[in-house]
Amino acid sequence: MVVHFSKYHGTGNDFIMIDGRGTDGSLLGSRQINQLCDRRFGIGGDGLIILMESSRLDFYMRYFNADGGEGTMCGNGGRCITVFANHLGIVNSETLFEGIDGTHSATILSSGEVCLKLLDVPGIDRLEDGYLLNTGSPHFVKFVESLEKVDVEAEGAVIRHQERFGNGGVNVNFVETGPIPGNIAVRTFERGVERETWSCGTGVTASAIATSYHSGNGTTSYRVQSRGGQLNVSFENGGHAHFTDVYLTGPASHVYDGTVEVVV
Repeated sequence: MVVHFSKYHGTGNDFIMIDGRGTDGSLLGSRQINQLCDRRFGIGGDGLIILMESSRLDFYMRYFNADGGEGTMCGNGGRCITVFANHLGIVNSETLFEGIDGTHSATILSSGEVCLKLLDVPGIDRLEDGYLLNTGSPHFVKFVESLEKVDVEAEGAVIRHQERFGNGGVNVNFVETGPIPGNIAVRTFERGVERETWSCGTGVTASAIATSYHSGNGTTSYRVQSRGGQLNVSFENGGHAHFTDVYLTGPASHVYDGTVEVVV
């Protein structure tokens, strides 16, 4: 089977994008997706996203992790699929689409960046060594003095599989705060990719919200530095660890298009 695809990335978090309209979305199994995402024997990517038809909105975003398993919401992927849908002529500068966690809106700004609305965050769990919250995907946030001194892959792998986070595990974010309120740096170990990625949209969002909650300084707009670039996160604090109007803004870049032969 010949598959047409496009490659996109959001601050270094890269995805294989497939237009799945009018096709059977089950044709690609976990084995094929894992092989396509392999950086030596496939196209390479942190994940694979299939744009599917939606009966009520512009499209449905079906996201798979690099290991081939269907994932939860992906913030950078949500911004990338918005640009992909625009390139396909499905949407103009604004869209409403479905994800596994519900409805999302997104806008392509005049700068070319994409502003994506994530779901409300209903609460945060304060743990002994960090914070646990869900921004469409579950995230553990740990504050550190220096990101450069953290072995993200080793420490992240240990935390990601701890029993306290259940069978599905958790994404792990290490956060360094600076002297300027609203500026943080984040490195993330992603489950399903099972390594550090250059950026994680729901991860930087969780990190910004956890920083606001942890500091108590009332800051609700953050400039977040990831390994792959800068993202902006804003939200409203509704009190009682409830956060609404959560937005993730940053670049979403088209890399190239191609075709690949897939054995099914």
